Amino acid sequence: MSEVLDQHARDVAQRARFKFGENWTRFLEDLDEDRIAKSVASLKHLLGVDSLAGRTFLDAGSGSGLSSLAALRLGASVHSFDFDPQSVECTRELRRRYGDERWTVEAGSALDPQYMGQLPQFDIVYSWGVLHHTGSMWVALEHCIARVAQGGLLFIAIYNDQGWKSHLWWAVKFFYNRLPGGLNKAYAYTLGYLANAVNIMKYTLKLRPMAAIRPLIEYRQRRGMSVHRDMIDWMGGFPYEFASWGTLEAYLRARGFELVNGQRATSLGCHEMVFRRSA
Repeated sequence: MSEVLDQHARDVAQRARFKFGENWTRFLEDLDEDRIAKSVASLKHLLGVDSLAGRTFLDAGSGSGLSSLAALRLGASVHSFDFDPQSVECTRELRRRYGDERWTVEAGSALDPQYMGQLPQFDIVYSWGVLHHTGSMWVALEHCIARVAQGGLLFIAIYNDQGWKSHLWWAVKFFYNRLPGGLNKAYAYTLGYLANAVNIMKYTLKLRPMAAIRPLIEYRQRRGMSVHRDMIDWMGGFPYEFASWGTLEAYLRARGFELVNGQRATSLGCHEMVFRRSA
């Protein structure tokens, strides 16, 4: 596993990878029971369950550890891993605060065939907004697919392919990671708030301002996270890949998965898709 951590350090030193864990460390400072409850509710809604008691849950790229904690509170036995050392420590901190022996946390990479191959299969494999940041999204997705038990669920969130807009977004993220510390955050907040303002103006001209304002107001309720914190992820999250809803659905269908729930992104956001593996 030291090779995984060494690779992460090299990527960061070359400014080829965003330090997600640094952002998650700050996020934990504001985490409270209200946000945890909202994350639990969001997970229940998208998975279409009231409980995960007796089920196993793999969080591939656990980040802050909030989704892992939500699954634990729903009764699952949870295995979390992340490539970013600070993200691993964030998840371990949440386990220390709220967890028990049903929750294990490790350093690992979705691109590492040895690490992924030694894991058992799980009733639920969850990877929210992670695989498109690995640098090799389809390889990471294949490794996650292999960890889904027969009849199990795969929950992924992948950036929407918006054509030229997605390629422009790639450039925005690439440039963020080339800026020195301090300037990159100012760059991220300036672009983020400007993009929200333009979006609100666009929908106001269509006489539907709340279509742009409501998602910002309800952001914490839907994701249990802060739009302010996530803005840094949006601007800085690199490597960055994307795919259309149809491409993802066809890809998983060809591998024996049926789409059972989801929310299609209509802009540069993420498709949220829950698939069931054929028994």
